[in-house]
Amino acid sequence: MDISVSRDVFPLAQVFTISRGSRTQAEVLTVAASHDGATGYGECVPYARYGETLESVTDQIMGFSGRWCDLQEELPAGAARNALDCALWDHAAKMAGKRVWDLLDLPAPQPEITAYTLSLDTPEKMQAQAALNAHRPLLKIKLGTPDDMARLEAVRRGAPDARIIVDANEGWTAEVYADLAPHLLRLGVQMVEQPLPAGDDEMLGEIARPLPVCADESCHDRASLPGLKGKYDMVNIKLDKTGGLTEALALKDAAIAEGYQVMVGCMVGSSLAMAPAVILAQDVAFTDLDGPLLLAEDRDAPLTFDADGVHAPAAALWG
Repeated sequence: MDISVSRDVFPLAQVFTISRGSRTQAEVLTVAASHDGATGYGECVPYARYGETLESVTDQIMGFSGRWCDLQEELPAGAARNALDCALWDHAAKMAGKRVWDLLDLPAPQPEITAYTLSLDTPEKMQAQAALNAHRPLLKIKLGTPDDMARLEAVRRGAPDARIIVDANEGWTAEVYADLAPHLLRLGVQMVEQPLPAGDDEMLGEIARPLPVCADESCHDRASLPGLKGKYDMVNIKLDKTGGLTEALALKDAAIAEGYQVMVGCMVGSSLAMAPAVILAQDVAFTDLDGPLLLAEDRDAPLTFDADGVHAPAAALWG
C-alpha cells in the first residue's frame, strides 16, 4: 500500500470559539492509500488538547507499514490512525465495487438530524446566532465559563422551539455545574457534554445528574469505558479520538452493551471527515456532524444536509 499525506486548509464561515480558544480555519490532514490502481481517502484533524500537531500526526502516518491488518496495533487511538483506517476502508470499497456499509454488512445509512453548533460569544451575539438558526431542530451551545447562565437564557430566547444540548468543553467546576443544572432543565436542555475536566471528574459520581451527562474528552476508545462507570450516562464517539471507523463501531457496540447512550460527534473538518461517521451515527441519541456547515468551502461532492438531516456520502466522496 502506497501512503501519502497532504495538508488542507478550509476557511470557516465565521470565527468559531470554545472555552479553550478561537479559530478562523480548519487545518486537516488528507491521507491517500493507493494499491492495484485504486486510491482510498481519509481525513483527520490533529487536536492539540490530545498532544497532537500536524507535524506529529504526519510523522505517525508516514511511519505506518501499510498493512491494514497491523494498523490497530501499530498506532494508538488518535487522528493518524483515523485517517489511515478511513482511507483503507475507502480503498477496500473501491476494490470490491461495493459501499463500505455493504462490506460491514450494515443497512444503507439513512439521514440523521445533526446538531448545529453555536460558538461561545456574548449573550447578545449568541441570541442573534440562535435566532438565525432557530429553524434547525437541534442546536448545540458551546459554553464553559462561570458566566454561562446569561448565554443559556439568551439562546433560548433566540430559538424558543429548538431542542438544545450544551457542551462545556471541560470548562466548569462541580460547583458551577450543580448550580446550573436546575436551570438547564428549566430551559429544556436535553444533555450536557463534558462539564468537568477529564481526569478531574470524580464528583460526577457523587452529585445529582438530573439530565444526561455525556463523556467527550473522557472517552476515546473501548479502554476508556471502565473509567466512566457511575459518572456518565452517554459517550461521544468521534473518529479522531477512536482512531478510525473500525474502533468506533466496536466502541459503539461496547458502550450500548454497558448501558450508555451514544452521541456521534466530530472535530471541525470537511465532508470527507464526516462521511464515515454517518455510518456510525445510525440510531444514536444525538448526532453532531455539522463540521461542513461551519466551513466557507468544502470538498468536491460534499455531504448533503437538508431538512431530513445529513445523508450518506456519495461514492465520489468516500466509501
